[in-house]
Amino acid sequence: MFKDKKILAIIPARGGSKRLPRKNIMPLFEKPLIAWSIEAATKSKYIDNVILSSDSQEIIEVARAFGANTPFMRPKELAADDTRSIDVVIHALDFYKDENYDCVILLQPTSPLRDEMDIDGAIEKFFEKEATSVIGVCEVEHSPLWSNTLDESLSMDNFLDDKYNNSRSQDLPTYYRINGAFYMSKVSSVLENETFFVKKDIYAYLMSQEHSVDIDTFLDFITAESILKHKD
Repeated sequence: MFKDKKILAIIPARGGSKRLPRKNIMPLFEKPLIAWSIEAATKSKYIDNVILSSDSQEIIEVARAFGANTPFMRPKELAADDTRSIDVVIHALDFYKDENYDCVILLQPTSPLRDEMDIDGAIEKFFEKEATSVIGVCEVEHSPLWSNTLDESLSMDNFLDDKYNNSRSQDLPTYYRINGAFYMSKVSSVLENETFFVKKDIYAYLMSQEHSVDIDTFLDFITAESILKHKD
């Protein structure tokens, strides 16, 4: 709770994963992937309830072992490849509709390096800004100003804007990307707008690139392991 506002954290972890089978319970530093987000959330000073939403009994049992609440089995229709994360959040909010939560946080389990200090810092930012939503971001690893599409010929005619042709990377404007690690909003806004990305009173919470690793491929997994080994 923060300033008498009740906060619900939702960790979504469906059973199906095509690129990395059983990704959500793959061992990262001898701990299942979902455990990293569960432990960070349960260490938060402000979160009142940490729940895991899954269609997999195996994942649910692992989540319980690491301290997450698992009050329901997610319906199969909300565990498809094209299921929107916001629909998973709304399903959980509907389950807890009598609990009167003021704010909801989505913590994707694919961001294992996000810790409780990131979570609490973002929550504090949310209330400091009197925000409707706060979203985790980090600096992009490579400037989009040095990127473009290519056609089948692979021609690079006009690939770069002349303004940036001979620029040094450190002289380019700083760009940020959504890192997938943290989404927070007022419950009323989520239910009304069905998105965290509202049109006003939405703010970024800046996180380090190190804490912004988002595991989607095996290369991402190796990157996270390498960072943890270096820290260790």
